[in-house]
Amino acid sequence: MLELIKQPWPWYVSGPLIGLTVPVLLIMGNKSFGISSSLRHICASCIPANIPFFKYDWKKEIWNLFFVFGIFAGGMIAAAFLVGTEPIAVNPALVNELAGYGITNYNNLVPADIISWDGLFSARGIILIVVGGFLVGFGTRYAGGCTSGHAIMGLSSLQWPSLVATICFMAGGFVMANLFLPYILAL
Repeated sequence: MLELIKQPWPWYVSGPLIGLTVPVLLIMGNKSFGISSSLRHICASCIPANIPFFKYDWKKEIWNLFFVFGIFAGGMIAAAFLVGTEPIAVNPALVNELAGYGITNYNNLVPADIISWDGLFSARGIILIVVGGFLVGFGTRYAGGCTSGHAIMGLSSLQWPSLVATICFMAGGFVMANLFLPYILAL
């Protein structure tokens, strides 16, 4: 059973499982789904300030905090028990391209050449980790939600803003990966 769990799941198994979250949430009476709102719930529960943005009944959304904790716990369990000893399988064409940028370590899910404490204190690391993290956080707040919330819950409930946000997320990802990322990796 453990070997089955360690293997990548095909789209026709994982896709419907993700898709089933929408009817389950709707049956439970939840109209929103996503990770970005959990930070607001945490702040509303922990910060006793008189900030209007945090003055709402966050206890109605406590399931979201359990969901985020489950993601964190699942990641920790997977890192402890499901990670193999062999390097991550990467397409050979991508390996050749990334080698030109000095990225050669595929022993983890993300290349340690970029995402590490040593990588953080370089121009490339500051742009990718710090500036990129800020832009993701700002964009999530500005778009009124994250990719999972808009693309899974918003699209399935036919929300026009979620369609626009998802199109913008995808276009931004294509532009970043194909136009900007090669220049950043060359730093």
